[in-house]
Amino acid sequence: MNLQISGHHIEVTPALREYVENKLDPVVRHFDRVTGVNVILSVEKLKQKAEVTVHVPGKDLFAENSGEDLYASIDVLFDKLDRQVQKYKQKVQDHHRGDKAAHHVVE
Repeated sequence: MNLQISGHHIEVTPALREYVENKLDPVVRHFDRVTGVNVILSVEKLKQKAEVTVHVPGKDLFAENSGEDLYASIDVLFDKLDRQVQKYKQKVQDHHRGDKAAHHVVE
């Protein structure tokens, strides 16, 4: 899996990088077919913003959150992302189950 963390108007410190990686672990554990992750952390005046794009086969999942505290924004961001990944995983599994059911009826 390719992980890219970048900052706009903010330096991505080793502590910040480790925090993002730790938050990403459960998301990747829920869906092991993640091919790449792009995280952008930015500061605009008093707003701390975190964005993430997760590349999975056939789709890109995107989430963003902003607030006064960057760490809190990262927490909310990965909660949103985790829900999206679980929903996508369920959709893929249901789709494959539907295909198998259709083949058994035809045979």
